[in-house]
Amino acid sequence: MIEYREPTQADLSSMLELYKQLNPNDPELKSADALEIWGRISENQSIKYFIAVDGSDVVATCFIAVLPNLTRSGRPIGFIENVVTDAGHRKLGIGKKVMEMAIDYARRNNCYKAILQSGNKRTEAHRFYEAIGMDGSSKRAFEIRFE
Repeated sequence: MIEYREPTQADLSSMLELYKQLNPNDPELKSADALEIWGRISENQSIKYFIAVDGSDVVATCFIAVLPNLTRSGRPIGFIENVVTDAGHRKLGIGKKVMEMAIDYARRNNCYKAILQSGNKRTEAHRFYEAIGMDGSSKRAFEIRFE
């Protein structure tokens, strides 16, 4: 049975394992560094992570950062990032439920929109986002990467 909830520090190592599927070429994050980052995340009330757990394994996750905003009558923006579902758990509605948790969190926090970015070549992910009501053609994203 899949459990849907916010993670605790006890889920951190399983989340890091899952993130290897999202970015397999990233260097491994040291445990001490991950714990320090998790501490900062846990203290920040503008950031919420959501997970799906199968047994003791985190099988889907995403996070949302609610950003203050001076336009749209001061309504904040929800920025969703690091969306990933374990390859063996895809197409079961698990990722959809985790995303719905993040979107609902944006609504409850009076965000005027929830946005995310997705790599241009991730067409299956794009179909997933569109199927849950996101519009992939309303805006164009730009970025600068720092290595």
